[in-house]
Amino acid sequence: MPLSRRTLLGLAAGVPVSAALAACGSSGPSKSGGGATYWYLSGQPQEGVRAGAVEAFNKAHPKQQVKDTTFQNDAYKTKIKTAIGAGQAPTLIWGWGGGTLRTYVKAGQVEDLTSWFDEHSEVKRRLFPSSFDAATVDGKIYAMPCETVQPIILYYNRKVFDQVGVKPPKSWDDIMALVPKFNAKGIAPFSLGGQSRWTNMMWLEFLFDRIGGPEVFQAVIEGEKNAWSNPHAITALTKVQELVRAHGFIKGFSSITADSNADQALLYTGKAAMMLHGSWSYGIQQADGGDFVSSGALGYMTFPPVEGGKGDPSDTVGNPAQYLSISAKASAEQKKIAKDFFATGVLQDAEVKKWIDNGSVPIRLGTEKALAASKSADFLKFTYDIASKAKVFGQSWDQALSPTAAETLLDNIVKLFQLSISPQQFARNLNEVTGK
Repeated sequence: MPLSRRTLLGLAAGVPVSAALAACGSSGPSKSGGGATYWYLSGQPQEGVRAGAVEAFNKAHPKQQVKDTTFQNDAYKTKIKTAIGAGQAPTLIWGWGGGTLRTYVKAGQVEDLTSWFDEHSEVKRRLFPSSFDAATVDGKIYAMPCETVQPIILYYNRKVFDQVGVKPPKSWDDIMALVPKFNAKGIAPFSLGGQSRWTNMMWLEFLFDRIGGPEVFQAVIEGEKNAWSNPHAITALTKVQELVRAHGFIKGFSSITADSNADQALLYTGKAAMMLHGSWSYGIQQADGGDFVSSGALGYMTFPPVEGGKGDPSDTVGNPAQYLSISAKASAEQKKIAKDFFATGVLQDAEVKKWIDNGSVPIRLGTEKALAASKSADFLKFTYDIASKAKVFGQSWDQALSPTAAETLLDNIVKLFQLSISPQQFARNLNEVTGK
């Protein structure tokens, strides 16, 4: 079954990065020779899987080496844009597809892989069909889908809910009704790593969809004039500020970073009752939260509907996959190594098993039995069902937009959550950078 019937190509997704680089290999521009270079995100457990795939490929191809370097999320976004702009990108460019990829394509900075996929149709056939949407620009494929499908999920601490004597929310009204009950017990209703900005964005992605349906954001993607001023958009922006004013988020959320996983710790230590985050969060909590996951204390659900909203509750947002492009500036030898890595190094059996063991759903087809046999089978089935049954799988906004528009978006989201601009001001600021 394809992972989604439709994927929005709008503002894209990502998990931004902050902080300095943590080297996991050697770095260097694509022209450096001596093998292909590859930059990707640090942070366990995902980093270990990526490094393992590189190590396995290098072992099997002693004359075709891939040299990897890791960066924290926000730092990576800055570093890769600078390197690509200077013509010194790594051979393999890790990313989220969408608007950022489109920018690279328009500037002639990445390889057209369409004919390669035609010649290696078996590679394409083994991946979720929907994963190619964000890899495609004007009908041509410019990136290799890889890794996992990552819908955004509403997590909650079952022990905290039992302690307060309340049930998980089934609607937006339920969310707002829970806020004072948790605050009265000295528990933050929601954890939020607000300094990272994209974490705040996930709230708007869901509220836009639940209130107005996917058409609201699709209008932004298509560059319609004043699309952000749609009444449904203003309602969504207003509701998130109502949640902030009601003290729905942990005190000091604007100074908490997602890269540090401090937001995750607030949930599994019981300091916060709920958290909206990507499916990758499960593996982090499993690794860092002691027996929080194994004891069944972690609950999870999809984002609830908003009363009177037009959106389909089965719709989701997040990352349909991750993506690898090849720098147009790479040497012929480096490009060949990169393509061989696509054919024999990406999502091989050992890597697929590691993603599943970490509580993730790989985008390779035919993994249902492995998912069912995993210790995380319930969560993996939940994630797979969300992705496969969603009528719309909206790509995260900050990657689907152009990098310039995405930066304006993220800056204004911070101001929105800090209550320093109104919903109307937010809409005006974004209309200036996305409307035709």
